[in-house]
Amino acid sequence: MSRKIIIDPVTRVEGHGRVTIHLDEYGQVKESFFHIVEFRGFERFIQGHPYWEAPALVQRLCGICPVSHHLAAAKAIDQIVGIDPGDLSPTATKIRRLMHFGQVFQSHALHFFYLASPDLVFGMDAPVEKRNVVAVAGADRDLVVRGITMRKFGQEIIKAIAGKKIHGILAVPGGIHNAMSLQDRDYFLDGKEIENIDTMIAWSKEMVDFIHDYHVKNKKLLDDFAAFPSGHLGMVNDEGAMELYHGPLRAIDHEGNITLNDVPTDDYEKYFSEAVAQWSYMKFPYLKRIGREKGWNRVGPIARMNVCNFIPTPLAEQARKEYFAFAGQKVVNSTMYSHWARLIEVLHCAEEMKVLLHDPDLLKSDLERKGKPRLKGIGIIEAPRGTLTHHYEVDEKGMITKCNLIVSTTHNNDAMNNAVKWVADHTISRKGTITDGMLNQVEVAIRAYDPCLSCATQAMGKMALKAELYDHNGQLINEKYKG
Repeated sequence: MSRKIIIDPVTRVEGHGRVTIHLDEYGQVKESFFHIVEFRGFERFIQGHPYWEAPALVQRLCGICPVSHHLAAAKAIDQIVGIDPGDLSPTATKIRRLMHFGQVFQSHALHFFYLASPDLVFGMDAPVEKRNVVAVAGADRDLVVRGITMRKFGQEIIKAIAGKKIHGILAVPGGIHNAMSLQDRDYFLDGKEIENIDTMIAWSKEMVDFIHDYHVKNKKLLDDFAAFPSGHLGMVNDEGAMELYHGPLRAIDHEGNITLNDVPTDDYEKYFSEAVAQWSYMKFPYLKRIGREKGWNRVGPIARMNVCNFIPTPLAEQARKEYFAFAGQKVVNSTMYSHWARLIEVLHCAEEMKVLLHDPDLLKSDLERKGKPRLKGIGIIEAPRGTLTHHYEVDEKGMITKCNLIVSTTHNNDAMNNAVKWVADHTISRKGTITDGMLNQVEVAIRAYDPCLSCATQAMGKMALKAELYDHNGQLINEKYKG
């Protein structure tokens, strides 16, 4: 008798997801799906608003990624007023970059310490009561204290620049509305009130060493778990270095062959299309030239590590070299290496923040530029979870007539579905009894991509996971729900 497994909700991710696994009459996995079951529709209801409201409105997509949406929208709206990224004042560019590095730093810290660390500290089959950050604190208090402190540092950077840790405002069309004060800058350097940026760099380096050691001790598991070939997409600078704020887009296949050769972000429409499926509200972006079946790409830390030639900060670059030396591959296609890549990016962001905090341009007053207005703007950045695209078109009165958002998590839609299928095939197929530990492994695979499903569907609410198991007659025979 065939069966169907349902995991609903998926836990320790942002948003609400559901997994269904269908078994045939022999208990072998026939097919599996990672469903996104809520919908918010920001692309539609933002139409009719004046363009200058977009950077503030789209922040409400999410409480975790508001800075990413604010800055991607700001880059697009800059073009509406005739300003390309190179036309911004140095002060505006550097303060936006500092805010962006603070966002990536705090978001990665949130994911690793709060959401992923229970799986690493206690194992994928650990009892449910241990799968949380409180249990991790009981086992390793210093690890959790550092995680909380590091996340706070990134949030304090955002607050100092935008006025609030969540949903603050920095960008205006063509620039920013305020520079950084000397007092605010010194707050992050002198270490009198909070741990300073040098401590953040030191702790970030120690966390990279921690995950390196974890891979040494668990190499086969982490190499093999949810490993599958895929394309990889990310932003680089003109020298091919990792770039998180602005630069051309590069994609490679699973062997490292170039599939998208450093194209300008303004041309994304020439190269990307989006597919839909009846069983999910989340879209499936892909490269037009390769097609829907094979043209999808992973994005985020593991992809950015794969597509760049180097990282332009010394400690992170050394960590990147050790990452690839350990993996022994030109391109890493193992899902669980995402956590290692994420921590290297934490280190990179800390190094970048230190450089910017010492830059005198942060304190200058050249904040806003004007250009010749246009009817279209495209802003793309590398958000914590991957490549994020905001595209707006306006009428002659400046009212938004079109909004297209390709959110980072949507690029990883196929990757997450492949990861679920891998786990189902390797842990559930022909096993008879389905345990809670088996279902948690499905979540571990999804969680490695740090999905933000609220952003991806512009969906509302807290994400959770439901898993369902169906027989070959379509009858529900087992389900798990976590909220």
